[in-house]
Amino acid sequence: MTQFPHGGFVRNRAPLLVAALLSVSLTGCGGGSMFGSSTPSSNSAAPASSPSMSSRFSQIFGSKSQAVGEAPPPPEENQPTCPPVSIRFGASTLSVGLPGKPASGLDLRYQVSILRTARDCTLSNGQITARIGIQGRIINGAAGAPPVVDIPMRVAVMQEGVGSKVIFTKAAQTSVTLSDAGYTDFSAVIEDVVYPVPPGDTGDSYVFYVGFDPAGQKPAPRSRAHGRKH
Repeated sequence: MTQFPHGGFVRNRAPLLVAALLSVSLTGCGGGSMFGSSTPSSNSAAPASSPSMSSRFSQIFGSKSQAVGEAPPPPEENQPTCPPVSIRFGASTLSVGLPGKPASGLDLRYQVSILRTARDCTLSNGQITARIGIQGRIINGAAGAPPVVDIPMRVAVMQEGVGSKVIFTKAAQTSVTLSDAGYTDFSAVIEDVVYPVPPGDTGDSYVFYVGFDPAGQKPAPRSRAHGRKH
């Protein structure tokens, strides 16, 4: 797993690897945060495994979403500049294996991949407030997936350039009930991404980074039973 020092990003100039499903294996445990931390993070997100959440994703972003690797659509007229969304290198796929086993082959429980992203921005009182959307897919592994999985994610606002700078970062987690089909599509909306309006033209160098961040995961309370979706 790619590691980043605590307290900020290190710019990785290797090309983004747009992973096909089941083509990249990353362990889902241990290590430091892949995104560092510059502001207090919170484990909150609008979870996204139900048809209503998928509809909400479409209602919020409409045609403003993009497949991984596509160029983002431009912001609407009279809207503030909205940075593009990129997936942090090494954080596009999350693989989880049996305890103490490599997350691959017969020991793989499930793998999560990001397929589409979206964003929108609003301006108020000198602050930009953004919402970041993620759509992805969970593939059941040979070792058997649990009925419900918790997906740890992180979004960060970063100013790229010489001496890259983290402007904002926030952890989020969403729970997804898996179907019996062997795979489950999901979507999530991370809200309350807030940062000051960039001075001058520095906003042109801002990027929204998203990705899976197992190091930022905190145990979530579970109800006594979760039924599978049919």
